[in-house]
Amino acid sequence: MLTGSQIRRKFLGFFVQKGHREVHSSSLVPHSDPTLLFTNAGMNQFKDVFLGLEKRDYARATTSQKCVRAGGKHNDLENVGFTNRHHTFFEMLGNFSFGDYFKKEAIAYAWELITSREWFGIPKDKLYVTIFKGDGSVPRDAEAYDLWVAHGIDKGRIFEFGLKDNFWQMGDTGPCGPCSEIHYDVGPAASDQGHADCAFGCECGRYVEIWNLVFMQFDRVCENKNPHPHSQSCPYALIHLPRPSIDTGMGLERITAVLQGVISNFDTDLFVPLIRGAAMFCELPGSKSSDFDYRGFSDKARASLRIIADHARATTFLISDGVVPSNEGRGYVLRKIMRRAIMHVRLLGGNFYVLTNMAHPVSNAMKDSYPELSEKLHVIQKVIGAEETRFEHTLAEGLKRLEEIMDQSLARQAQHDESVPFAPRSRPWLIGRDAFKLYDTYGLPLDFIRDATRDRGFNLDEPGFEQALLEQRERAKASWKAASKQSASPVYGRHPVTVFDGYLQTRSESCQVLAIVKDHFGVQELKLGEQGEVILDHTPFYAESGGQVGDRGWLTIPGHHLPSGGSQEVRVPYAGFIDQAYVIAEVNGCYYPVQSVRAHQVAARQPIRVGEKVDAVVDTSIRQSTMRNHTATHLLHAGLREVLGKHVKQAGSLVAPNHLRFDFSHFTAVEDEELQDIEDLINKEVLRNQRVEVIENVPIDVALNEYKAMALFGEKYGDKVRVIKVGDFSTELCGGTHTGATGEIGLIKILKEGSVSSGVRRVDAVTGEGSLRHFRKDHELENFVSSFVSPTLTQQTRKDGSHTTTTEPEFSPAEALKAELEKREAEIKRLHRELDQARMKQASSSTANIGEKIKEVRGVKVLAHRVDNLERPQMRTLVDQLRDKLGSGVVILGSATNGNVALIVGVTKDLTSRIQAGKVIAPVAQKVGGKGGGRPDLAEAGGKDPSALDAALGEAYAVVESLLG
Repeated sequence: MLTGSQIRRKFLGFFVQKGHREVHSSSLVPHSDPTLLFTNAGMNQFKDVFLGLEKRDYARATTSQKCVRAGGKHNDLENVGFTNRHHTFFEMLGNFSFGDYFKKEAIAYAWELITSREWFGIPKDKLYVTIFKGDGSVPRDAEAYDLWVAHGIDKGRIFEFGLKDNFWQMGDTGPCGPCSEIHYDVGPAASDQGHADCAFGCECGRYVEIWNLVFMQFDRVCENKNPHPHSQSCPYALIHLPRPSIDTGMGLERITAVLQGVISNFDTDLFVPLIRGAAMFCELPGSKSSDFDYRGFSDKARASLRIIADHARATTFLISDGVVPSNEGRGYVLRKIMRRAIMHVRLLGGNFYVLTNMAHPVSNAMKDSYPELSEKLHVIQKVIGAEETRFEHTLAEGLKRLEEIMDQSLARQAQHDESVPFAPRSRPWLIGRDAFKLYDTYGLPLDFIRDATRDRGFNLDEPGFEQALLEQRERAKASWKAASKQSASPVYGRHPVTVFDGYLQTRSESCQVLAIVKDHFGVQELKLGEQGEVILDHTPFYAESGGQVGDRGWLTIPGHHLPSGGSQEVRVPYAGFIDQAYVIAEVNGCYYPVQSVRAHQVAARQPIRVGEKVDAVVDTSIRQSTMRNHTATHLLHAGLREVLGKHVKQAGSLVAPNHLRFDFSHFTAVEDEELQDIEDLINKEVLRNQRVEVIENVPIDVALNEYKAMALFGEKYGDKVRVIKVGDFSTELCGGTHTGATGEIGLIKILKEGSVSSGVRRVDAVTGEGSLRHFRKDHELENFVSSFVSPTLTQQTRKDGSHTTTTEPEFSPAEALKAELEKREAEIKRLHRELDQARMKQASSSTANIGEKIKEVRGVKVLAHRVDNLERPQMRTLVDQLRDKLGSGVVILGSATNGNVALIVGVTKDLTSRIQAGKVIAPVAQKVGGKGGGRPDLAEAGGKDPSALDAALGEAYAVVESLLG
């Protein structure tokens, strides 16, 4: 029997034999695609190829793609664990043709792979296929039908369905076409509804889709000649693609279940070791036995074990790909996955660190295909452990909140509050929206809430919960718009690759204007003062990517770049002079609207037309500053890994002319001493003036395995990559511009370090002229500090200006300033203490003769007194003194300080059964525009109207009388 790993390898090997390029799985974080929450299909990384926006040096590909479906449009989270085939993380096996072969070959390959004894050898009498039956303007897929029949499939096993099931499209517009699915009859035992003899098409779980072949043969276009890009209404038409393509997807987990002869994906070798690990970590009975079988547990326990195993895979892979738990976006979905798993650990009686431990068996099971999991295991477990610790606190808060909500519900029922739904009143209810808030905010699963409410004798409003859950899913869909980019703008998509000259020069002559875009539409001309985007056939301008900002500069009339001596002349450092009279446009940035096409963002200074020739000139002062910061970023990355540990990996960056910003994975604040060590280490590399070696067109496997190059977060790499090497200190894949040697950086100064999100830190730094400006500011600060800080021994000078000698330790300006501030802070604290003591003494003395203010109200002594400028702790002390003086009674004190009012009421213990402090203070506080509360014997309040304080205190006696009466 084939293992899951062997099935993966056999699938890829089959298509490699058929001339396909085996392509590495892309990251679970989609590259440059904000429309997708996670990579959820094999074709995601080829989207631009299918759209015609990107060209590769192969026309056939095969992959095993990591996928996650747990949020946004594709959300299987709630089903996972309770069905045989739902997962958050899964692998999608696929083969792709980019205008090379089509239906005939795709169907032949699929049938050979799954039925040939040499490959998967699935019996043909277990298989069914579906085709598109036609719908409206789209004809029936007769070609696919005839091809399946030609392969000997019985016509009774070919079924036809409509748009919903057998027609695929990437978005509202773009490539689309019919699809053909292959289904496997698992047998009656797989029926969720106990069907013994149902026919194909029944959705009871017996018939499983194992492979979907998508035939991209149409382009869905808007028929309006000049549609606005954001228009919501447009008549669409289908036109035949000149080079139709193939996109297929086969779930590894499903085909493994079929080939291993089991009903559930969770019973395959892809999951059984993980389920056993979960059972062992939760210390379930029999989990250490050699014949362990989790199917002997109860339905709830089986579901919990499946959930833990599945979610451990998703958690491990997502963290490996740079996602960390947070309260938004991808991090929020990861947090929900993790907390759902942790709750099921709790339901099984396990401790809070089972999920942390589960990362190891996941890494071990996947190490052959994903060796990076083992390399990152330490950091993965640290992230999970930190989240488990955080969730322990959150869960305690959630349970406390659940109890509070149920107590409030009981109180409302006791008051016959009509907002509590559903008769009869004899059994209280937990409202559905309250239950959903506990689920969404604190991670309490519905099963857990259901059990807790039942134990307290509550009904649970499950329809209300489901409605709130549905609304939340709709919000998530709206936040992460469906699946795809729309078809490329014809302006961008029609043009060949822009040749980039910028690695070798900062001026390119006779560049042809291929296209001009203004307000999303192609135009023939930009007039004076207009802004738009210009596409050239070749350019020295670096387009924003890899964190490095795009170049800035000018487009000029060809040939006019020598000194002119005119008043309109502007100096372009390192590039000679440019006369403004010959500047056609200022270039304020450059970016990729589609891959390999550079769009120059320009402001026209003269009319510029399609077809014209221009000289493109980069502002080299900006370019060189950016280069210094980019090379410094590589050194900083290496320095962080050297000092903090190899778990550090880039999680984002910004390389601009004036500064650099570097985000990296780490779990605690970087200590000042560590930052100093990093700064010292990387500046030693700068002083060594090491050559920055650029190695072009390196096969990616060679770069990663032989050069040991670091791949940077968020980058999309092809089969050939560019390696930037700084001696033995740093080796990274990078397409950016760099200095020729480290000495050109000048100096790297780290400015600050801080947190970005859980597990991600950020460093800001400057180089070159930026660091010089920073040191000048530091020197100014040092001079200022020395002007008011008492001279240290090392700063003391004689009257003639010469320094005194001393054997005592030296102090830096910062240390001297710190010592001076500490000295002054101690002095301020001493003065505060003396002031507080004086105020307290004055307040105590003011109460020496307060006999006339003590009134007897219905046999109770009551004192209302004003003591301004006292802090609350002092007022509490004074209240205690006055209560002792009264022996038995009520004390009301008021204080006005800086426009605010503080009130405090004290009641002696013997009277709290008759009168409570909180009931006294509420109406008094209302008089001064405030409110408050507290214990029966002591209550506090604040207010905002000092002018009303005397009147409020005067009425306090009447308040006490009304309460006693």
